[in-house]
Amino acid sequence: MSIVTPDGGLTALGYALSILAAVVLVLAAGLLRSKTASGKKLSTKQLIFCAVSLALAFVTSYLRPFKLPFGGSVTLFSMLFICLIGNWYGVKAGIMTGLAYGILQFLQEPYVLSFFQVCCDYILAFGALGLAGIFWKSKNGLVKGYLLGILARGAFHTLGGYLYWMDYMPENFPQSLAALYPIIYNYSYILAEAVLTVIVISLPPVSKALLVVRKTAQEA
Repeated sequence: MSIVTPDGGLTALGYALSILAAVVLVLAAGLLRSKTASGKKLSTKQLIFCAVSLALAFVTSYLRPFKLPFGGSVTLFSMLFICLIGNWYGVKAGIMTGLAYGILQFLQEPYVLSFFQVCCDYILAFGALGLAGIFWKSKNGLVKGYLLGILARGAFHTLGGYLYWMDYMPENFPQSLAALYPIIYNYSYILAEAVLTVIVISLPPVSKALLVVRKTAQEA
């Protein structure tokens, strides 16, 4: 059975194997070294929360209301699921899960120009989402952390853009803004998704539900 459709997407088997890989990556990494921000090792239950969030992030990354021609898209809140882990357990757990997610994103749609380009566009960019954990004890920490995480992700994409993707700038792009092309390109879809996400998680029913989930996720 094939795991890839003729148009390059994933079949049901592909989704199942990808989700299984996500779960195994998080559980394996967590059992080896992951700790919460308080210095305690993640419990099995907490590792499962990380794995489920990673799986949801990967699945929702395929739900794209808008996609740019040279990579990057507005998804159905996929970045939020990685930032949630940082919000629950702190920076270390968030970055660990973000790195695993970056590997999955690379396997999903690999673009390879050099090793460092792969790091910028996948490993470091998605690992940076874990910086959301910096505000894990702060008031409105999820919104603050989410914004920090997605801005940090955009910074790595932008660095890769300046180093490797300038030659792909469309000819009809305004020349007066050419020096800003990587910034405009990468933050256009990242901030578009951010606006939608912040609006949704700021709704009182959603905010309350996320607080309940956070409390449950932090229980040992």
